[in-house]
Amino acid sequence: MRADRLVATLLLMQSRGRVTAAELADELEVSVATARRDLEALSVAGIPVYPQAGRGGGWSLVGGARTDLSGLSATEAQALFLLVGPAAAVSGEAKAALRKLVRALPQTFRADAEAAAGATMIDPTRWGERDRRRPELIDLLQAAVVRRRKVRLTYASSARERTERLIDPWGLVDKDDIWYLIAGTERGQRTFRVDRIIEAEPTDQPAERPDDFTLADAWEQVVGEVERRRSRTWATVIIEARFVPVLRTHFGRHCHTDGELGHGRVRVRLAAPTPLDIARNLAGWGAMIEVVEPRSVQTELARIGAELAGQYAGER
Repeated sequence: MRADRLVATLLLMQSRGRVTAAELADELEVSVATARRDLEALSVAGIPVYPQAGRGGGWSLVGGARTDLSGLSATEAQALFLLVGPAAAVSGEAKAALRKLVRALPQTFRADAEAAAGATMIDPTRWGERDRRRPELIDLLQAAVVRRRKVRLTYASSARERTERLIDPWGLVDKDDIWYLIAGTERGQRTFRVDRIIEAEPTDQPAERPDDFTLADAWEQVVGEVERRRSRTWATVIIEARFVPVLRTHFGRHCHTDGELGHGRVRVRLAAPTPLDIARNLAGWGAMIEVVEPRSVQTELARIGAELAGQYAGER
């Protein structure tokens, strides 16, 4: 998790006074390029870290080595605790680290920092649902990512076909309470759903990871590919403008207004993987929505309507 690394970077700089990207990479078990990006990210975020070139150089906090975080302003300390605070609710380690970090702050900042840490919480459970539990494999996979160790997976595909793979774990992503593992394989970068991993066994073999790899960039590529697959079929519909927000809740980013037609009606473009997926979402609208194209979606709607008519036509 990048937020954890940034906090760890700050604490290392406080304890040592000055660190090089190589030293930081060795301590945090990341690449030198990643350590350098983290240091630059802290600087860009306004935290007073600066580099010194030449022999004996490195990165330091303004004011040199110290045992507290007085290099942070009050607003910077609050921003840091707002970022890390929600993690403390689900992780005992994060809670302990947060307490230590509070003690490292100047006395005048502590009250506001503690208030910031408790200002936000995350409840991933939707209304009416049971509490969702974090998959048991997450801790094991996170440890493998941090320690850079290969993992042997037994994995079930969407067709329930089991395969065994030896992978280089690169990072984990929680997307709408579904966890994904980004990993290197013999065929390049791959994405695995954690709930389809039947077994995971860490090995002592060192894992490889590209120096220019960032989890954010890798996940952006995954999202882009998934969204392309989710938008293979496009349809044009006509509906009253006031209902467009409702359509957006069903189709998300694949819902675009495409012009006004007068009398409060608009043309809208919608997308989904198949014509049937679009028809299923639109069938409940009845005559309130008109599908202009394609014919395949119109055909699916007609079929659904005929099925419903046949099912309920004789009932009173």
